[in-house]
Amino acid sequence: MYNIKKNVDKLKRGEATFFLDPSEEKEVSKYFRKDEFKVFKPYLESEKVILYNNKEPKVVLFKIITKEKLRHQDILGSIFSLNVDKEVFGDIILDNDNYYFYLLESMKDYFLINFTKVKKFNIELEEIDINSLKDYQKNFKELELIVKSPRLDSVIAGITNTSRSKIKEKFKDKDIILNYSIFPNQAYVLKEGDIFSIRKYGKFKYLGKVKETKKKSLIIKIVKYI
Repeated sequence: MYNIKKNVDKLKRGEATFFLDPSEEKEVSKYFRKDEFKVFKPYLESEKVILYNNKEPKVVLFKIITKEKLRHQDILGSIFSLNVDKEVFGDIILDNDNYYFYLLESMKDYFLINFTKVKKFNIELEEIDINSLKDYQKNFKELELIVKSPRLDSVIAGITNTSRSKIKEKFKDKDIILNYSIFPNQAYVLKEGDIFSIRKYGKFKYLGKVKETKKKSLIIKIVKYI
């Protein structure tokens, strides 16, 4: 709740918010009329956005230069290892073998100095035009899954075809990322629009319940990013 209040206060003072995930954007927006703020979206399908009044926020777009093949969760985990909050960076984009992420300009120098590795691989950062990816579109496929409940651990067990008891190890090993947090509660009940990643399995979005089966299980719909 503190994060919501902090961003509401910034917007009331005429300042831009930090990067907001979809659930945060929804909560902050409740405090204002639609004509009281604008939404900064680096590209059409941006998951993380910034709300502002008049002056557009200062954001940079970095390309990660490397000869290695990287995964979304590896980049995300390496960014978190810099001891920064999720609010300072926007979407991480993997486009074929090219890797990008959006960042508040105020953090630019810190990242140029400190963000030099993803896992064990050396990287370099190249700042490119902020509009370079404005037409970028994500590739994904919709899937339906039968689960016992919409709890995060239950859904992950369904995706990985693993027992819920063994899923605990994935949480302990930080293999699960939920809404840009690497410390999710495994009992968390997923809400529509929640984004989660499972190491070695990919990135997903929860779209909600479809129906209940005769055996009282649930059929849910998810999106897998490809």
